[in-house]
Amino acid sequence: MEQAAEITARYERKKDENRVNNLRHAERGVEFADIDAAYIAQNVRIDPGVRIGPGVTIEGETEIGADCVIGQGCFLENARIGAGCVIGQNSEIIDSSVGDGSDVLQSVLKESVAGKAVSIGPFAYLRPGSEVGDRAKIGDFVEIKNARVGEDTKISHLTYVGDADIGKDVNIGCGVVFVNYDGREKHRSVVGDDAFVGCNVNLISPVRVGDGAYIAAGTTVTCDIPAGSLGVGRPKGRVIEGWVKRRGLLREKSKTERKGR
Repeated sequence: MEQAAEITARYERKKDENRVNNLRHAERGVEFADIDAAYIAQNVRIDPGVRIGPGVTIEGETEIGADCVIGQGCFLENARIGAGCVIGQNSEIIDSSVGDGSDVLQSVLKESVAGKAVSIGPFAYLRPGSEVGDRAKIGDFVEIKNARVGEDTKISHLTYVGDADIGKDVNIGCGVVFVNYDGREKHRSVVGDDAFVGCNVNLISPVRVGDGAYIAAGTTVTCDIPAGSLGVGRPKGRVIEGWVKRRGLLREKSKTERKGR
């Protein structure tokens, strides 16, 4: 059985090797918050001006462009990070690329591609096969799976985009779901350029939404929406005055009860 002294010596050697490797990067202009608390594989390439927070692990053939910030607790493996990016704390980027000037905040990217000046997160998830165009926004609690998102498109929060092709300058509202699975097979939907998809819309794939089309909030889309058209699929609202009182749901409070408040 290995003795405690041998175990200690082995880990001290690893610690020394890690420090030597990090010092090599520091000599080339990389700044560490704690040079002993970053773990970088030998084949990783990091350009000058990069700042690395504590608890960062960088594996595989990762390449990081100049003047990036890699926040505390990040994990990068076989990642390509362009110049001037901010990778916020606790993000994971695996087998993916992020273009110049992009921000990834507390999010996960796997086998995906993000363009230049993209904003991702916080708490977004790009699953395998996702492509996000330049200047697009993928906001908080948005999940993208095997989908293409065009340039300047905004998907700001609480949305699932699975198996879809979304054009340029599209607005996808809060709570939108691309319903891509029928219980047996996956289906793909298409949203054209300049379209507007309102909040809480369900797109039952496969459907096509034309360029410049609008879909009203709360709609369930089961058919194609032609270019420039409005899709509405929700009941008309009603107001029934006095209904609460007639049902006896409104309890009148006595003067004594009101004074006791």
